[in-house]
Parts: sequence; structure tokens; C-alpha cells
Amino acid sequence: MRVSNISKMKRGWFIGNFAPSLYKTEEVEVAVKEYKAGEYEKKHFHKVATEYTVIVEGKIKMFNREFERGDIVITEPGDVTDFIAVTDAVNVVVKIPGARSDKYEV
Repeated sequence: MRVSNISKMKRGWFIGNFAPSLYKTEEVEVAVKEYKAGEYEKKHFHKVATEYTVIVEGKIKMFNREFERGDIVITEPGDVTDFIAVTDAVNVVVKIPGARSDKYEV
């Protein structure tokens, strides 16, 4: 058995081809992301990866729409969006494939 803590991971990413990582792979990236209300990520897109964002707690805004607990937002290659935490929020993010340099700001 091994035990770790999400606080030891970089920005919540715990599976993927980066350090630290609990499982090093280029096939997928997985994170638990925590946001305070008002936190923002600039508009961006991915050329290769599809990103699945599961809202676990709170409300967020992507694609000019609000999403809340239980919603899953699927961002496909070429889709452009920004991100804002409308309230404190927790998301699980899965990116397939784990293309590390596949984030392009607009």
C-alpha cells in the first residue's frame, strides 16, 4: 500500500507525465482541482486532447454557461473556453490523451 495527498501534487494533477505523479503515463492526465470563488483561467483550447470536467462541488462557468454539482463538461479538440469559479468549487478533470503541451491560450 502507498498513501499520498493531493496537496503534494502540482495544481491537483496526480496522474500523468509530470512530476510529481502517482502514475506516470502519457495516455491520460487526472486532477482534483479546487477553486475559490472568482478564480479564473484564460480562454484556451486543446488541439489534441479531450478534457472531461466533473463538477463535484460548487458552480463554475465555461462556454458562457453555468454548471453545477453533477454536471460533466466535455471539451473537445478545438473548443475554445475560459473558466471561472462562480462559487468555491471542486472539479475532477480527466484529459485524454495526456498531451502536456496541448494548451493554447487565445
